[in-house]
Amino acid sequence: MNHPIINELTRRHTVKKYDANRKVPPADLAILFEAMRLSASSINSQPWKFIVVESEAAKTRLSNTFAHMHEYNKKHVFDSSQVILFAHNPKYTRDDYAKVVDQGIKDKRTPIENREAAFAVYSFAELNTSETGDNSSWTKAQTYLALGNTLHVLARLNIDSTPMEGIDVELVNKEFSEELAGYQCDVALAIGYHHPEEDFNAKLPKSRLPLNDVLVRI
Repeated sequence: MNHPIINELTRRHTVKKYDANRKVPPADLAILFEAMRLSASSINSQPWKFIVVESEAAKTRLSNTFAHMHEYNKKHVFDSSQVILFAHNPKYTRDDYAKVVDQGIKDKRTPIENREAAFAVYSFAELNTSETGDNSSWTKAQTYLALGNTLHVLARLNIDSTPMEGIDVELVNKEFSEELAGYQCDVALAIGYHHPEEDFNAKLPKSRLPLNDVLVRI
């Protein structure tokens, strides 16, 4: 199928080696960050925080978290343009959702007289909340929606990436605890441009299961 979207997604791959001399232009970063902000989430909860690691000091801190495992991803910290930490709120509350409701009022999506009624859908969050207030499985799932959206936008912008669950979650969350402010990071995303000679994955053909194996039309 020859279509710009399909062609871009076919070209997209998980980078194994970045060109350390190429950085993502500020204009493209601005588009990317706004697209991330516009990601979909259940009840428009937006239970996420995105930490962009780009300064040498921040990259050094992130590099130091690869102390015990996942050495294969450590090289991406300095070679990529940025690494984005995708974090979720493990104890999303009604007060957190109130910020969403009030923003909807500010944006004229919700009439102010309907403010209380707007909380009705918060029951979806409550259904996924334990007695201890933990709803991390639900908020993490929302954050992966944002990650998927980000990967698609990067492909459209012709920017390469590497999703990394291969991080030391405990060390990353400890090192960036101040920036995360109670949020939990389980996955990171390196972005930039692949090395034209050394990124072997860029040269391999795309491989996915046949459409009939994964899609059923009824």
